[in-house]
Amino acid sequence: MKMTDLYPIGERTEIGSHTFTAENIVRFASRFDPQVFHMDAEAAKHTLFGELCASGWHSCAVWMRTFVDYWKGETTRIRDEGGNPPNLGPSPGFQKLQWLRPVFAGDTITYGVTLLASRSLNSRPGWTLNTILCDGTNQHGMAVLRFESTVLEFD
Repeated sequence: MKMTDLYPIGERTEIGSHTFTAENIVRFASRFDPQVFHMDAEAAKHTLFGELCASGWHSCAVWMRTFVDYWKGETTRIRDEGGNPPNLGPSPGFQKLQWLRPVFAGDTITYGVTLLASRSLNSRPGWTLNTILCDGTNQHGMAVLRFESTVLEFD
């Protein structure tokens, strides 16, 4: 079974949601992106954002976690139905990363993935390179995150 057997090119699949709490925003930022608007709700009021917001890297990390959890569930579902799920990973990279709107404490982001393209690799028989659009939308339907990624698929 190939990715294109499961996901038609151009069709978005919702992979899950996550609510960002002030505590988790600060915890992530204190380790990886210690800027004032990610660390201190009071100080954030005097910044461009006007309130505490998540690091863009945090929103990307949660997209990845959401995708991994989604794919584990899909793999189990496909096997339970008697199928052979595609072998995915690793990713050779991503491009066009956009943080479109801030993610504030209390926001729930719904993540999605859209298969954009799929091509066999001549240099590696049995391997496919898939290009996917990864995104996140807040509870108001506003896009907050978007990037294109590639993921290898192999027999």
